[in-house]
Amino acid sequence: MQTPHHRAGLRLPSDLPRGFSAATARVGIRQGEGDDLAVIAADHRCPAAAVFTKNRFAASPIRLSRRHLVSTGGHARAILINAGCANAATGDRGDRDAASSAACLAGELGCSIEEILVNSTGVIGRHLPIDAIHAGIPGLVAKASDAEVEAVAHAIMTTDSAPKAVERTIAAKDGGKIRIVGIAKGSGMIHPDMATMIGIVLTDARLPPDQLDRMLRRAIDKSFHRVSVDGDTSTNDSVFTMASGIAGDAADPSLLEASFDEVCLSLARMIVADGEGASRVLEVKVVNAASQIDAREVAETIGSSLLVRTAVAGGDPNWGRIIAALGRTEATFNPDRIRVEANLVPLFDRGSPIEDPTDAAAKAFSAERVLIGIDLAAGTATETYLTCDLTAEYVRINADYSS
Repeated sequence: MQTPHHRAGLRLPSDLPRGFSAATARVGIRQGEGDDLAVIAADHRCPAAAVFTKNRFAASPIRLSRRHLVSTGGHARAILINAGCANAATGDRGDRDAASSAACLAGELGCSIEEILVNSTGVIGRHLPIDAIHAGIPGLVAKASDAEVEAVAHAIMTTDSAPKAVERTIAAKDGGKIRIVGIAKGSGMIHPDMATMIGIVLTDARLPPDQLDRMLRRAIDKSFHRVSVDGDTSTNDSVFTMASGIAGDAADPSLLEASFDEVCLSLARMIVADGEGASRVLEVKVVNAASQIDAREVAETIGSSLLVRTAVAGGDPNWGRIIAALGRTEATFNPDRIRVEANLVPLFDRGSPIEDPTDAAAKAFSAERVLIGIDLAAGTATETYLTCDLTAEYVRINADYSS
């Protein structure tokens, strides 16, 4: 089964922003074909930031990268990522492996170990083949170039069906251009407060560390924190960002921030469109809620409902499941005033079903992208939540993931 993301056949950016290079290699971390180790390096130490999982079993590379960002005051030289092994729940050896891989890369780049950020993705509870990683790092550094976006996107994939990357370009203050390139992986264990996903957003704009950190957190709150595939988060979730500064200041700082947001949202949409076993994308938009908290609760409750998602999988316009999910929230609304739509087709309004003589609702639920609209008629707050349908293929993928 091809996911909507795979079917889209998106064209990936051809190269990285100025000041960055990357390389990938196969060192035997995971089974099957394809590279499984990637390095993304800046020409020089530059501002960096990251948002990490809130999972209490955060993996060794997550804990190490957190410490490194604190010790450098929000700067980094490179990011090292492997696929096929999460290096999570691996005890002291996992900590040593994360640190030694960072030290190996630092030695090749001629920088401090604290300037290296690391992460891993794959099966939890397995140790890294650290000797193979050490052997592969010198070759990565030697062959790094700026034309490796697609290679990196492939190398960090696990159950993804296709690579994920996007770019935006805006004007620089000096008349040149600023680029923002985002790369991500993720298709399962996806839920707010980070998920089994890794994101890297690179820009050649000039930004101080504190501003870059604020931009990342605001962007993530509107994108990666508004997606779910299966209600689970993982031990290695993270989004990294680095700014080389080579392109200088943006002509319009607000446009820079908006473009940064767009890159993160586009990557988040790709992740849900590539949800494990997904055949349709589901978006829940709540309008006129009494508060932002209410809007988010309603959107997340409906978007996370297994019954709603399986109805979408079957193309079944069973809007009763939608209002049942809405009814178990604590949001403020009057059931006799709400309105429910699917792809602008009215389903339920002011306490009564809407007649559907042309089966328009069934057609809406059978579309590749299903937008469920909920008007709570209780205020002015709005929220959107992104997910996908839930199919038997999801069960098959995850029934034998570690085997």
